[in-house]
Amino acid sequence: MAKYLAQIIVMGVQVVGRAFARALQQKFAASRVAADARGRAGHQSAAASSLSGLSLQEAQQILNVSKLSSEEILKNYDHLFKVNDKSVGGSFYLQSKVVRAKERLDEELKIQAQEDRVKEQPTRT
Repeated sequence: MAKYLAQIIVMGVQVVGRAFARALQQKFAASRVAADARGRAGHQSAAASSLSGLSLQEAQQILNVSKLSSEEILKNYDHLFKVNDKSVGGSFYLQSKVVRAKERLDEELKIQAQEDRVKEQPTRT
């Protein structure tokens, strides 16, 4: 009786072990695919940051936007650009920061639109 009980326990442990190993393999594969996708987007975003001289977070802070919405970006840009106009006593430096921030966010919107188009394309096997 004890022999059979031990065999059942050993078999159960083996089945659970194999299932756990398969689950880990699937998790690692999914993680690798997600990292590759983020890596491609990250390279484009990093290139845009280096060209504009602003990171995405800095640009969002300057224009006071939390999510990338072209309407919100344009609304805040227009307001900040007018407020910082030199003819009304504003700062040319701040106005140029506002322009650079809008350029950086516009570039990020283009990158996201491009990623969306790539995701929508059917995969060929």
